[in-house]
Amino acid sequence: MNEGQIFHVQEGHDGKTVVAALRDWLPARSWSQIRKLVASRRVQLNGNLCQDEGRRLTRDDVVRVLAQAAPKPPSEGDLRIHYLDQHVCVVEKPAGVTSTRHADERNWPARRRQLRPTLEEMLPGVVAKLDPRMKSRRGVPPPLRPVHRLDRETSGLLVFARTVVAERGLMEQFKRHTTSRRYVGVAQGRVEATTFESQLVRDRGDGRRGSLPIGGGGQTELRRGSGAGRAGGVGRSAEAGKRAITHVRPMEVLGSEAAGFYTVVECRLETGRTHQIRIHLGEAGNPLCGERIYRQPMFKKPIPDNSGSPRVALHAAELGFVHPISGEVMSFEAPLPQDLQALIGRLRGGRK
Repeated sequence: MNEGQIFHVQEGHDGKTVVAALRDWLPARSWSQIRKLVASRRVQLNGNLCQDEGRRLTRDDVVRVLAQAAPKPPSEGDLRIHYLDQHVCVVEKPAGVTSTRHADERNWPARRRQLRPTLEEMLPGVVAKLDPRMKSRRGVPPPLRPVHRLDRETSGLLVFARTVVAERGLMEQFKRHTTSRRYVGVAQGRVEATTFESQLVRDRGDGRRGSLPIGGGGQTELRRGSGAGRAGGVGRSAEAGKRAITHVRPMEVLGSEAAGFYTVVECRLETGRTHQIRIHLGEAGNPLCGERIYRQPMFKKPIPDNSGSPRVALHAAELGFVHPISGEVMSFEAPLPQDLQALIGRLRGGRK
């Protein structure tokens, strides 16, 4: 893995720019060498590539200097359109790009945003090339309307609305959980067929998102056949969270006793909460390969990850919904991208 050096932002570097902090941490390097590290894609901030040398740090940020340059961020040419009409657009998002701009980034100057464009910002230009009827205003294509999101490191299918009416219809389907969403991931250890049902909370007690069981208590509920088990754990009121249900099915067990086992899993969502799959698998002791946030049980050491996965190993492989205008049932599938195919092939080779 491309580990390099890791620095944790503490008092004294809080509020400094990333290049100023790196200059302190790496005194043998000149200012120009530090700036070159940032420009050459060798600096990550909280797991995300940082090419903005003016980015200011906050306490508890994690800055990583990579031993080698990170892959080039996705561009418009990496987007694949699966369906397009005058009302909706289904696109396959590559890993490494955020779906939409975070609220605290919306006031960034244009040059700063261009260093790390979002899917929402790149997609209009791609659609404009495919749809000659799409009229630009002052050379800028009209925006598309996101109705759901994927994490930056998660690849796969998303639907965008092109009209207000379509946006309302699609958002209502997501709100009622009537859409069909299937994910494929690679998790650590042996994973059994399981249904996770919990209340997700923003802070489980240590600053991370986590779960409460339905009805209160302190753990995520697991349903395996007619039995029930428990894993994970916090102790807050269940009313503080949002109900989350994930159905997990093992597809293939990889690895060996000596090298460790991994499981290719299929995850179907009844609900769509932030980081839902990552949280449920992490709390069960089977975090996704490449997971950095949800592999640490409460007040315990993180579960080690020897998979070598370059990112969170999760892909939105199937998306189904009812067309908000025509009423037609729509269904789309996206095969695993090459990086996850390579990961599975390598882990499969570890089996005796």
